[in-house]
Amino acid sequence: MARLLVTGGAGFIGANLVQYWAAQYPDDRIVVLDALTYAGNLASLESVSNHENYRFVKGDIVDKELVERVLREEQIDTIVHFAAESHVDRSISGPAAFIETNIVGTHNLLHAARAVWLDSDDAPASHRFHHVSTDEVYGSLGPDDPGFTEATPYAPNSPYSASKAASDHLVRAYHHTFGLDVTTSNCSNNYGPFQFPEKLLPLMIVNALDGKPLPVYGDGSNIRDWLYVEDHVRGIDLVIKNGRSGETYNIGGNEEWANIDIVRAICQGIDEAFSSDPTLAQRFPGAPAASGGQSASLITSVKDRPGHDWRYAIDASRIEGELGFSPRHDFATGLQATITWMLDQEPWWRAVMDG
Repeated sequence: MARLLVTGGAGFIGANLVQYWAAQYPDDRIVVLDALTYAGNLASLESVSNHENYRFVKGDIVDKELVERVLREEQIDTIVHFAAESHVDRSISGPAAFIETNIVGTHNLLHAARAVWLDSDDAPASHRFHHVSTDEVYGSLGPDDPGFTEATPYAPNSPYSASKAASDHLVRAYHHTFGLDVTTSNCSNNYGPFQFPEKLLPLMIVNALDGKPLPVYGDGSNIRDWLYVEDHVRGIDLVIKNGRSGETYNIGGNEEWANIDIVRAICQGIDEAFSSDPTLAQRFPGAPAASGGQSASLITSVKDRPGHDWRYAIDASRIEGELGFSPRHDFATGLQATITWMLDQEPWWRAVMDG
């Protein structure tokens, strides 16, 4: 039986991992540590709140004493580290929070893990520190460049990606210097249930339903590789269980889409949903689709953000070859599932946005 500490477990990907793990491994102990900033929401963990092996701790990973105390109290043997500031636009307007959480916070976790797992007489027989990172640490690709591999040199271009790159290096250093058992995964853009509505897909869905502009940076030609969150957490599971200590695994969806095409696909999906369900017009009267219009009429070009990376793409051959991972969702099915979830879970995202 594993004993997990999931940092940032009330956030988007963390909450999906917690729900997945509770269903797959009900005998495992799951402790969530989350500061409940704007992007963390206990409602995302409601389905596991009564799970007998689940505990929530409100706290910040920059609190070194708290982290070490939880590790000892709960006899944690596995850390899954999601907690991070993650929105590029916010890192441009306020980079200090990203340095504090993503770099200082990650180091505090590593320091506590070393103290409990390597320097204690009652250390667990085995341990693993899994660090969840991003493909943005690799920089930007040209139109014909091959996808990022685990050997691609780091070239972060935003305060967010720079802070994540630093945290990746700290994790690697604690493995090579102190012998901590670590793995790292760098993922492509995630989407799916429980994503805070500042990110591209949920923002566009919510705005289309409310009849608000759909802002697209520049000409919308920026390309991202999209990964459905359920596929991502399966990949993380494989890395934690079977990944080689000290190694990095890139997890991608093999779905490269230009931003403008993403927005158009969302508009089409929403229009089709309104056509098949007349009650949606009553629930969302401000949506163009409610009066027979097209959601795409809301698309609005806005000034590009500073340092906007043009293209990301993941070469996931290592995790596919070593661990047998492959995505189960293509973008069409994942997007449909996401739109359906958003339509069904309006109280969740309304509360999140109001909070």
